[in-house]
Amino acid sequence: MLIAQITDIHLGFDPDNPSEFNRKRLDHVLKVLTAMRPMPDLLLATGDLVDRGDLASYKRLRNALSVCPFPVWPCLGNHDLRETFCEAFPEIPVVDGFVQYEVNAGQIRFLILDTLEEGRHGGAFCETRARWLRARLAEQQDRDTIIVMHHPPVDVGIEWMATDPEEPWVELFSQTIAGHPQVKGIICGHLHRPICVAWRGTTISICPSTAPQVALDLAPIDPDRPDNRAMIIADPPAYALHKWNGRELVSHFDNADDHVMLAKFDANMQPLVKALLAERPSHQREEKRSAA
Repeated sequence: MLIAQITDIHLGFDPDNPSEFNRKRLDHVLKVLTAMRPMPDLLLATGDLVDRGDLASYKRLRNALSVCPFPVWPCLGNHDLRETFCEAFPEIPVVDGFVQYEVNAGQIRFLILDTLEEGRHGGAFCETRARWLRARLAEQQDRDTIIVMHHPPVDVGIEWMATDPEEPWVELFSQTIAGHPQVKGIICGHLHRPICVAWRGTTISICPSTAPQVALDLAPIDPDRPDNRAMIIADPPAYALHKWNGRELVSHFDNADDHVMLAKFDANMQPLVKALLAERPSHQREEKRSAA
């Protein structure tokens, strides 16, 4: 199964511009995703879908996503607003006031979480949301499961953006998934950077943004002393592809810009490709079956 991910779209950052920069970047990524082969089986849109939570931006987002020939499953980030999101996307389930739902995708199960606390930049995960997640995990303890949420529950070292690991919501979330080995990975956004980290028995994959990216700077930051460091950078619009191979979730990150090709699969490269594949036991078994 091939799972595409986009995140931190921030439509409406420039609300009065019909040729909005963030919309152009989103369209660029969607053009790449819809043209690739094999095509993704589904697309996760992991929060900060719009910049100001307004209905007009959600409608523009819905229009942009309508080009996708595969299902699109969104979750909410700190720039989103539940009421207007639900007005624009009434088909997305709401449970106990939170946009939380499950997606059964054949080989794997996705549990989509709502980590939004309106008016706060950081994440949230309360007992109501935890009760829902506990129930879903208890229902299918032998089903491979991926958790999808906007806010990563981990400190990634970019001090002005990182989650404080001592926040109560992080501990509650950690306790909720503890003892559930069927959780094979956690897919997040929020940080506008590609990041992977092993965390409490599973792996967190964090997708870069379709909007501009956050600069990589791991130096401490003093809020009282601006130091002119780069914070937001105009790197290309990006996305993730997560491949579920039946055992592990393998995450790849790429951007939508053109890539300069230095080698191609032609007659010159064919011997290398054949030699590499011949080393694989699975390839050797396939050759034996073909010969028989």
